[in-house]
Amino acid sequence: MELQANYGLFRTNNIQIIAVSVDDVSDAGEMVTHAKATYPVLADPTQQTAKDYGVFNLLDDEVAAPATFIIDSDGIIRWLHIGRDAADRPTVEGLLQVLGLLQL
Repeated sequence: MELQANYGLFRTNNIQIIAVSVDDVSDAGEMVTHAKATYPVLADPTQQTAKDYGVFNLLDDEVAAPATFIIDSDGIIRWLHIGRDAADRPTVEGLLQVLGLLQL
């Protein structure tokens, strides 16, 4: 919900947020409703995207670990954070600081 509350700030800085859910489309839609997300939320029901990014089942729970990637306009991962549990996520302030350091 913190991302949604600050989505305008990210967009003002030409940064796009995209969430990926390993749920099916219906459950991912429920996540959109719950978070009141206006940013894109992509369903990954086969977990292929999570597997490709190396975050599937890291916590032995058959879901993707909470992960944040900063990917530049060339598709290069410039920074990442993989959480140790569902609550371990970077803050908006922390993300903005990293983005400033990366000068993207």
